Amino acid sequence: MKKTILITSEFLGQGDEVLGKALMGSFLRKLCLTENLPKEIIFYNSGVKLLAEGSAVLDAIEMLSNKGVGLTACGTCVGHYELKKVMDTVQVGDMAGIISELMISKHVVTV
Repeated sequence: MKKTILITSEFLGQGDEVLGKALMGSFLRKLCLTENLPKEIIFYNSGVKLLAEGSAVLDAIEMLSNKGVGLTACGTCVGHYELKKVMDTVQVGDMAGIISELMISKHVVTV
């Protein structure tokens, strides 16, 4: 059963940004340890910052990639935030590709 996770922000939840960053780091690291991994994680809006050089969660991103989870960054978002350097294992996609991915997924979870 194909599962896709949408990460729409560099923070998990709303409110305190420091707490939100810590929660997102915890979420991604715990996700790495689950047996039932998603097939794909799509990052858009400020969520693409999690993939950029200097991100505090690159260890979790690399682990997810090594476990076969597809990682896609919204190309428009990467351009908007002027993020030239994303991890080599991350695919930069467009909205048509993101929509296609969502439509073939059995479950979509937004965080």
